[in-house]
Order: sequence, then C-alpha cells, then structure tokens
Amino acid sequence: MTPHRSIAAVFAVHGAVSGSLATRLPWLQDRLDLSPGVLGLVLLCPSVGAFAGMPMASRLAYRVGSRVATRLLLALWCSLLLLPALAPALPPLLAVMLLYGATAGMCDVVMNAHGVTVERHLRRPIISGLHGMWCVGSLLAGGVGVLAAQARVDARLHLGAVSLALLLVGLYAGRGLLADAPADRQGSPPRRFALPGRAIAAIGLVGFCGTFAEGASANWAAVYLTKVAHAGPGVAAASYTLFMLCMAVTRLAGDRLVARFGPVPVVRCGGALAVTGGVLVVLARTPALGVTGFALLGVGTATIVPLVFAAAGDAGPTPGEGVAGVATITYLSGLTAPAVTGWTAGALSYPAAFALITGVALLMALTAGALRPKPAAVAAEPAVAVPTGS
Repeated sequence: MTPHRSIAAVFAVHGAVSGSLATRLPWLQDRLDLSPGVLGLVLLCPSVGAFAGMPMASRLAYRVGSRVATRLLLALWCSLLLLPALAPALPPLLAVMLLYGATAGMCDVVMNAHGVTVERHLRRPIISGLHGMWCVGSLLAGGVGVLAAQARVDARLHLGAVSLALLLVGLYAGRGLLADAPADRQGSPPRRFALPGRAIAAIGLVGFCGTFAEGASANWAAVYLTKVAHAGPGVAAASYTLFMLCMAVTRLAGDRLVARFGPVPVVRCGGALAVTGGVLVVLARTPALGVTGFALLGVGTATIVPLVFAAAGDAGPTPGEGVAGVATITYLSGLTAPAVTGWTAGALSYPAAFALITGVALLMALTAGALRPKPAAVAAEPAVAVPTGS
C-alpha cells in the first residue's frame, strides 16, 4: 500500500470511529437515563479532552516519529470506541469521554501532520481528499450504525465488533505510512504548549470561521428546518446527511481545484457559496429553500479545514507544531459554535443566529489571503512559548 493510500485509509478509519459512536448515542442515553442537558455535558467532554490533548501531539510525534505516533494513537482510539457503551454510570462515562476526545484530538493532529508530509513528498495537493475520506468513513460507519440500531443490536456488541474491525484495518493501513526522515527528529523538541505566532494565528482565524459555520450548520440544520421552515422529521433528519454528502464530495474534488486555482481562490469561492447558502437559510420559510441553503453551506465550508491544516503545516516550525496550533483554534471554534448559535437563537431568533453565521462565512472569505503559500526561502515564524515549568 502506497503512503498516499495508507494515510487516506487512516483518515477513513478515524471518521468511521466517530460516525459509529454518534449513531448509538440514543442507546447510551436510554441505558443511563440521561437528560438532554446531561447528554450535552457528555458530548462536551470529547471536545474538552481534544482541546487539552492537541498541544502535546507534536511532542509525541517528535519522540516516537510521525509514523509510529499515528499508528499508536489510531489503534488506541479504535480500542476506546467500546468503552462509552460499557460505562456503568455517569462519572465513569465522563472520564471515558474525556480520554476518548484527547486521543481523538491527538490522533487528528499527527495524522494531519503526516498527511502534510506525504503531500510534500508527492508534490501535489492531497489534504482535501484525505478529509473527504474522513467524511466517507463517517458516513459508511454511520450507515452501519443506523442498521444496527434499527435491528436493535446491543450497542456493546455493535461497537465491540466495529472497534475490532477498525483496529485491524488501521494497523494494516499504518504499515504503509511514510517512514520518518532522520531530519524530522533533529533539533530541540517541540514545546508542550505554545501560543501560535502571527502567521499561524492568521491561518487559524480562517479555520475558526470555517469551523464555526460548519459546526453551527451541522448541529442546527435539523432544528432550524423544523422550527422555521416547517419541515417534517424525515426531511429535517435528511438535511444533515445531505450536508455531510456535500462536504464529502467537495473535499474529494478539492485537491484538483487547489492544484488548478490555488488555495486562496478556492477558499474565497467557497466563502461566497457559504454566504449565499446562509442568506438562503435566513430567508427560508419552506423546506426546499432551507435544504438548498444548508447544502451550499456544506459545499462552501468543506475545503476550509483541510486547506488550513495544509497551510499551517507549511508555516509552522514543523508540520506537527503548525497543525497543532491551528487544530487547537478550530476545536475552540467547534466548542463555541453550537452554543453561540443557540444563545443567539434564544435571545433573538433562529434567522438572526444564521445571519451571524453568514457574517462569519463572509469574514472567512475576506481573510483567505492568509492561506497563500509562502516562498520556500521565507523561514516560518516561531511560536511564542508558554511557560510550563519543563
């Protein structure tokens, strides 16, 4: 298996783990008798864990190598998939979800950094396609989970079987990852925690906007269509699937677009589509117009995170440090987007909330110049260290 196919399979497995657990959350809620508010707290834990773990990922990759770190963290995350279903009560579940999120976030950083390295090796864009494979893995695993739920298969049996299968696939795919170059582990080790420099912060702003619009749309599409556009339950639920399909197809085509036009025009065009979709959502009072708007938001935001990670990998002192800095910013956006959207909808209205999201998409398009590739001769700006006592 070539390095490109191997890292693509790693992304697909990562997405499949996420998609598998998402489909069994109702089972988990019923088993532990969790209220909606408590379930929200449970779902916050993975993001908190990822936010805490991501800054340490590049240091781990330096110690053991990007290839080994990717294989180890992916294997650990696949193994953790079963644990939430085995949690006997709320406190152990919260602890498991924190560990689950920290492992997921660290794996996210090292596999994206490895993807940047493979992209450099191939000398052509591949990052958008890798994230497209993540969407494909998530959708396929989600489909299996839906079938298992409809057949009333116990989630412990379902997730245990999926965990083992994905672990084996991940271990096999990891064998073909690109070997680390000796130069990758020369010099001083990366800082455990670092504030991003100006170049990374500018790239992170684009990522923050893209992730905000993406996360808010994915989490609130079904509710918006039900409350504002008067859609039925089936149409409202299908809107999320359509949103993810649009993202997957766009990401799979994104590498060709970037190779032909460059990252900045692609992000600006995506921003224009996202703004158009946001306007349609704000104006939507029928399901068709709302679904069209959310589909355009999916297309418009699809390539943002991959291109931000690729740009950060090139701009940072090392690919791992650059990706870690931007990933922390994008996860912060993912933490805040659903809550800010809900607060705005509660204080004003649902259309007002998506007017805010439309403005964020516009800012994403206006700041896209931060992703312009830098000349090879220009040295990356160092990060600003945060004292940790080590």
